[in-house]
Amino acid sequence: MPAPARFLVVLDADSTLIRNEVIELLADEAGRGAEVAAATEAAMRGEVDFADSLRSRVAALAGVPIEAFARAIARIEPTPGVRTLIDAVHARGGLVGVVSGGFHEVLDTVAPDLGVDVWRANRLGVADGALTGEVDGPIVDAAAKADTLREWAAAHGVPSHLTFAIGDGANDLRMMEAAGLGLAFNAKPAVRAAADLVIGPVDLAAVVPLLPR
Repeated sequence: MPAPARFLVVLDADSTLIRNEVIELLADEAGRGAEVAAATEAAMRGEVDFADSLRSRVAALAGVPIEAFARAIARIEPTPGVRTLIDAVHARGGLVGVVSGGFHEVLDTVAPDLGVDVWRANRLGVADGALTGEVDGPIVDAAAKADTLREWAAAHGVPSHLTFAIGDGANDLRMMEAAGLGLAFNAKPAVRAAADLVIGPVDLAAVVPLLPR
């Protein structure tokens, strides 16, 4: 049985937990970084369906060797203040989760290194040592993000009003609505407009004063 927690903080990964968009790092390996970056930006603004956009962007990765994961991980930049925030959550008896439209193949290294307790992301299809250009399994979209926040809260006995969601893109909006407090961080205009609070500096330590004492 999962251990109880006083409260729950759930972050998006790309451009929130970390400064990077991992799919763009992987697309660089295929020489399609600029193309995929433009498509990612449109998805984060909410201009296109996230799942459809993700499938098309992942298709651009077909043939990229799995060694690209290690190269992508080496380029990851944690967001300023992320360790301060995670340490503060743990010091106050809280739990840190990350739910991402990105990929387990990278998050499985980055999340534990940063002290994240639980995480969920998409998985990439692999065959013969290279990416197939397909997503393996159900896509973690906006609905899945909101469901995951609720599932983790229920599993750890956290009431909904003591849940926090931090995100930057349109696919974070339902998760932010499901949380007791939805925080826009490094966010697109539509996300800032819908959030309970907007974090101004790109520094996750700014969230610490909002946590339960």
